Amino acid sequence: MAQPAADPQPRHAALTAPPRPGWRLSWSDERTRNIVWQVVVLGIIAAVLYYLIGNATANLAARHIATGFAFLWRTAGIPIAEPPIPYNPATDTFARALLIGILNTLRVAIAGIVLATVLGTLIGIGRLSHNWLLARLTAIYVEVLRDIPVLLQLLFWYSLLQTLPGPRQAFALGDFYLSNRGIKLPMLAWQGADSWALLAALIGIGLSVAWGRHLRRRRDLTGRAPPLWPVALALIVGVPAVVWIALGAPLHFDVPVHKGFGFQGGGTVSPEFAALLIGLVLYTAAYIAEIVRAGIEAVPRGQWEAAGALGLRRGAALRMVVLPQSLRVIIPPLTSEYLNLTKNSSLAVAIGYQDIVSLANTTLNQTGQAIEGIAIIMAVYLAISLSISLFMNFYNTRIGLKER
Repeated sequence: MAQPAADPQPRHAALTAPPRPGWRLSWSDERTRNIVWQVVVLGIIAAVLYYLIGNATANLAARHIATGFAFLWRTAGIPIAEPPIPYNPATDTFARALLIGILNTLRVAIAGIVLATVLGTLIGIGRLSHNWLLARLTAIYVEVLRDIPVLLQLLFWYSLLQTLPGPRQAFALGDFYLSNRGIKLPMLAWQGADSWALLAALIGIGLSVAWGRHLRRRRDLTGRAPPLWPVALALIVGVPAVVWIALGAPLHFDVPVHKGFGFQGGGTVSPEFAALLIGLVLYTAAYIAEIVRAGIEAVPRGQWEAAGALGLRRGAALRMVVLPQSLRVIIPPLTSEYLNLTKNSSLAVAIGYQDIVSLANTTLNQTGQAIEGIAIIMAVYLAISLSISLFMNFYNTRIGLKER
């Protein structure tokens, strides 16, 4: 029996569809019940919070304990070993000290995420290598590092760095010195030409992204498009280099030199920061390696065979065919590892690195306002974690399969 032809005008189907029931202010209406229950639950939560806050405020007032965040504008007097921004403990406030703690936390989190991603990806690929020795060594690395608590690893690396010789007997590699006071290295003496070159590079990155989108649209329409890399290379490297050369091409480094019992000049990577970064990177990379390995193995074997049939070598097939597909499996658990690395950075207090937890603890010890100090720590980690989650979810959406 022939099936009736589909209506070529969908609006006719919409006209003949039964009308949706309207909203009624009645307990028998499902939407009314949902709204009522949501209001009741929110009301209970608000009442509990009101009681807890009022009770805490009354108890603090009865014990003559100050509340509020006015203490942030008092002089801190907290010595900070390596502030990323100018800081004077004799004049600067607790707010500036806590800002330095936030910047130190971000410095560890960002550097740790980048390094752990690179190392974990290489180890994860190494676990799938046809080289027996490389596959076994990476497997041992993963199993050992994941089974040792991260705090013990941080203490191990910090103790190891403390056993290095003093500045006078420091290990020297050119203008780099390694001692129990950290790593001394040359620093670029920043000048105006460098700022203009950096600005040109940032503009070049933005223009390269816009040009890449244009090329993708052109490829979707015509099936052909020129490569992106020559234009991107010219915008990101060529134009800034021309700007830098036109402004005199200043290139001066502040080189560390021995003086007295230590060094003068140059930059310093403290033992606390180095131990924290090494421990977090090595520990998190072991988990990222397993995520990468699982993501690659989730790609059907036929993709490898199809790439081989096209004449691609194994490395090219992994880079161009398998890894892009495995990202859809890798990104969600990878987000969790980024969040774990950021939160594990709070263990820095155990080795003396002055992050937000360390400086907030010192602040609440001096001011006695523990609730506010803990609230600041919670707000900072919540903001950082939400930012990481939003970015990773955005990226995961961009690389997801689009249904037509």
